[in-house]
Amino acid sequence: MVSCADDTLHHNTPMLDRLKADIRTALAKDPAATSVVEVALTYPGLHAIWAYRVAHWLWTNDRTLLARLISHVTRFLTGVEIHPAAEIGDRVFIDHGMGIVIGETAEIGDDVLLYHGVTLGGTSMRREKRHPTIEDGATVGADASIMGPITVGENASVGAGAVVVDDVAPETTVVGNPAEPVGAGGVTSPNPDPIIADG
Repeated sequence: MVSCADDTLHHNTPMLDRLKADIRTALAKDPAATSVVEVALTYPGLHAIWAYRVAHWLWTNDRTLLARLISHVTRFLTGVEIHPAAEIGDRVFIDHGMGIVIGETAEIGDDVLLYHGVTLGGTSMRREKRHPTIEDGATVGADASIMGPITVGENASVGAGAVVVDDVAPETTVVGNPAEPVGAGGVTSPNPDPIIADG
């Protein structure tokens, strides 16, 4: 997992290229998106990611109070709360955005899709790794809660409203409370695509 705060040190990708990649990701993952201008100006999940990157850079450069202030203002403006210490990869798309909480020690890989109301929460009061790791290509449905220092594997899917308290294997779909795998001895979903979110 790599930090996406400092483009020069960590990614060697110019900021403008990363902004363009974020917009292309939104256009690819949201069928309601109609133009670059619309996405750049009206997508709160995108704005939250952009503000997070600034806050994270400040956090990693010992400007923690300013980082928290940016995070706080961003939560007010977008409805998305991302702790500036969290680690978020490239091309992460937050659809709708409202109600998302991403905790301090959360780690999110590349090409992850999060729908509104997702919580990446902690289960410990100690200063330790206490939030989830979401690996590359995973999708987390609306209002899902993923709790504790667990891992959602690559290209896994978490159904809307699921409560996840154990690791999710790569390429696996989980639904329910507590979340269980769909098929292959797990629960049977009445919906062939359990990743349900309002579009």
